Amino acid sequence: MSDLYDRAATLALLHEYTQGESLRRHGYAVEAAMRAAAQRAGGDPAYWAAAGLLHDFDYERYPDAADHPLRGAEILRQRGYPEPFVRAILSHASHTGVPREDDCARWLFAVDELCGFCTACAMVQPERKIAGVEVRSVVKKLKKKDFAAKVNRQEIAEGAHDLGLSQEDVIAHVLAALTGAADELGL
Repeated sequence: MSDLYDRAATLALLHEYTQGESLRRHGYAVEAAMRAAAQRAGGDPAYWAAAGLLHDFDYERYPDAADHPLRGAEILRQRGYPEPFVRAILSHASHTGVPREDDCARWLFAVDELCGFCTACAMVQPERKIAGVEVRSVVKKLKKKDFAAKVNRQEIAEGAHDLGLSQEDVIAHVLAALTGAADELGL
């Protein structure tokens, strides 16, 4: 395994570019979902987890669609990340037009928005714990356009479709992964 995908190295890169705890925790959440997806799909867990952790590492500095994740892709290339990894990062943002060409990219797209949404669902629970969130409650909240209104529900549906799974299956996957990482996520 390349040192590029070592968690300490990816955390250092995330922390270099991302100071906000909320965006860092989003990276940790997507990392957990991607590690679990790699195990499910037969991918390299360290590689997939690194993609999850780094998919938004540039967002705090470059939040405009004209820059994110394009500036991050440039940085990753400069640091020696291979093109398939960079393309997976680019393809998580539909506006780049980069197709999702492999399972890592498809899973990254499928879990990104959903991790944020499931986290929002946990935050409205009395104990604010991800373990208390059920698939049916997430599905119900997805129908409420005013709940976590910035989350792109179309991308959640598209991500599940591209994996050949139901939304409920992907939600269950994300909830299980986030529950496993609950301490690090503060959930």
